[in-house]
Amino acid sequence: MHIRGDHTELVVGGRLDVRSAADARSALHDAVDSGHGDLVLDLRELDAWDSTGLGVIMGAHRRAGRCGRRLVLREVPPRMRRLLVATRLHRILTITP
Repeated sequence: MHIRGDHTELVVGGRLDVRSAADARSALHDAVDSGHGDLVLDLRELDAWDSTGLGVIMGAHRRAGRCGRRLVLREVPPRMRRLLVATRLHRILTITP
């Protein structure tokens, strides 16, 4: 898994799973805490995520809300978008094309 970017936009790639969750959580929390406005997560390079990875995304969403920010998912791969719809998380998360 790799994350690159700054406090306004991050590109997440590889696998967001139980092995990479701690590093991803730390990077997302740092970005949320150090910026203002929307935090965009570009997921076009993300190969897969498991329930732990999805939990990291939801945790970052909650943290952003507490900081007065909004987490925005961009370029969500179709397979992962279907999972968000199946779990009804698409109603909670902000997702852009």
